[in-house]
Amino acid sequence: MLQRFAAQYEELRLGRYEWNVPLSKYTTWKIGGPAELFVEPRGKEALAQTIKLLYEYRLPWLCMGRGSNILVMDKGVRGVVIHLAEGLDYACREGDSLVAGGAYSFIKLAVLAGKEGLTGLEFAGGIPGTVGGAVYMNAGAHGSDVSRIFESADIVLDTGELVTYRVDDMQYAYRHSVLHGRLGIVAEARFRLEHGDRKEIAAVLASYKERRLRTQPFSSACAGSVFRNPPGDYSARLIEEAGLKGMRAGRAEVSTQHANFIVNTGQATAHDVLTLMKRIQERIKTTYGIELIPEVMVVGER
Repeated sequence: MLQRFAAQYEELRLGRYEWNVPLSKYTTWKIGGPAELFVEPRGKEALAQTIKLLYEYRLPWLCMGRGSNILVMDKGVRGVVIHLAEGLDYACREGDSLVAGGAYSFIKLAVLAGKEGLTGLEFAGGIPGTVGGAVYMNAGAHGSDVSRIFESADIVLDTGELVTYRVDDMQYAYRHSVLHGRLGIVAEARFRLEHGDRKEIAAVLASYKERRLRTQPFSSACAGSVFRNPPGDYSARLIEEAGLKGMRAGRAEVSTQHANFIVNTGQATAHDVLTLMKRIQERIKTTYGIELIPEVMVVGER
């Protein structure tokens, strides 16, 4: 069935495809086994056609952007991995809104907003990943999140239907959206912003960048924050207070710079990271009675 799908995908010229691609090349953790079939649709309509084909063939699929906030297991992913790439990597201004493809960098979008004199996206200046991932996760920082500026998104549902969701449709909550309950891919999003002073916006972005570089280990292979913050507290504080900074499992290590980051010190496996995550959860549960919920998505065959 997968061979037939690939043949039709090629016949319809929907984009690039490749067999048995190591996903470690496409994740910020530099970890992950192979994708059985790896495709890169050339645009929004091609993405919708791809999903429609997958639905018709009843094939499993996974969507990836820049590979942050995701842990791909060592055995890889069966079925099709859809990589949002060049065809959905764009952004432009429309009035007081910014419109961006699902593959566009969320950090780059914050910078673009500043250059255009639009305020409201400064919080995104330190959030790795794509616009699509940010909309899906309701990404946030510095007291704000996507839900506060979200206007609408074009979403390809798991049937291949292309729909437009507005803010009420997204059912936003902390690091949650309606897409957690139904498969769908954010192909394009629109954000409603306000006029601001370019110099002030640039200063805020610079301060956030300086803080991020000083406090977070982005010079190492990592995936951003591993656990969600529990109500009224911070996962990093709990992990550090429990004395877990520097703890290792194989080649995975709790960052000595930021306790809610796990870094790949070299050739770490997904098994190493998952083992370390479980040890952290067990210690925090035993010490504080708090259940840490992962923020990273764990995907693939275990």
